[in-house]
Amino acid sequence: MPQATTRFLVVAVAFAAITVLCSVGVGVGDAAEWIHLCGLLLLTPVFLAAFWFDRRGGLLAGIGGALICLQAHVRLSRTENWTSYVEALIYPVAGLVGGWLASRERSRSLAWKTAVHQLTSAHTELRNSFEAMKRAERLFSLGQLSAGLAHEIRNPLASIAGAVRILRRNVPSGAKQVECMDIIEKESQRLNRLLTNFLDFAKPRPPRLQPVDVGSVFDTVITLATHGLGRESVELRKMVEPSLPHPECDSEQLQQVLLNLTINAIQASADDAEVILAAHHGLEGEIEIEVRDQGVGVSPENVDRLFDPFFTTKENGTGLGLPVAHEIVRQFGGTLSARRNPDRGMTFNIALPLRAQGINETEADTSGR
Repeated sequence: MPQATTRFLVVAVAFAAITVLCSVGVGVGDAAEWIHLCGLLLLTPVFLAAFWFDRRGGLLAGIGGALICLQAHVRLSRTENWTSYVEALIYPVAGLVGGWLASRERSRSLAWKTAVHQLTSAHTELRNSFEAMKRAERLFSLGQLSAGLAHEIRNPLASIAGAVRILRRNVPSGAKQVECMDIIEKESQRLNRLLTNFLDFAKPRPPRLQPVDVGSVFDTVITLATHGLGRESVELRKMVEPSLPHPECDSEQLQQVLLNLTINAIQASADDAEVILAAHHGLEGEIEIEVRDQGVGVSPENVDRLFDPFFTTKENGTGLGLPVAHEIVRQFGGTLSARRNPDRGMTFNIALPLRAQGINETEADTSGR
């Protein structure tokens, strides 16, 4: 039963019970005292109605109390006494005053709750901003270090790779020598890829901002991920909300981010699992893009560390893919976040504004001169 109905029944039953008491009291010896007691009891349902239903409920209940009071005085033949009407007038006045007080306290309570909610939201936003500032400061320092370190390592690495190519041409092709050269060349290439990731993380190129069709980017990513990994057993499904606006970002960089997230999702999934690429309107007018998998997921204590440089849950991972993706999305003026699914797997969410707040490539070139 709804709460309002229950309260109405309580008030109605109280009025009915007091009316019965008044009727019974008229026939007793000291009827006047009995009616006076019933009159005091009538204030209880009047105040209850005022507290529960504000001024309108209090006024209606007060009118009902006044009618019951007058009826009792009529049966006692006291209607010629003006004090009977004054006593009856007390009930609607009490209902109005009680309703006004209840309404004012309810408004104050609502105002306090609103203020508490706003303060809580402001505190949460301030804390998130502080964490974002600390992350940005760490990433900036690490980016500067990574850029210098990568340039310092890359030059001797190129010399090693060149020396190996010269040795291949001049050294007899013994099995042991060839094996050693293959190891040197393979590891040199791996280090070069790692340094490339370093530089992408330290200094990602400024985005070329333009409206991008997210559905077309999904198609490209699905094709590349399917053929690149050869995991046809994992189904890639696209879900794009109809008439979705085109967010302003860099198509190639968005494709890079989504390809990274999709490959991670496929690698974390078992056979016959499903990876969903979805795009829809966000709650704050943004475009939200999700990559959702049914894989093993990430432990709760590691979710907040996914975008930290060099943190990885893969055996051969570098821990730079997600930080690079996070930095690219940040340049669009968006956010990249991760959460565990209720059942299994992970969901990576990209929130992009329709009009990017990032740095255009031409603007960056102009500011760097």
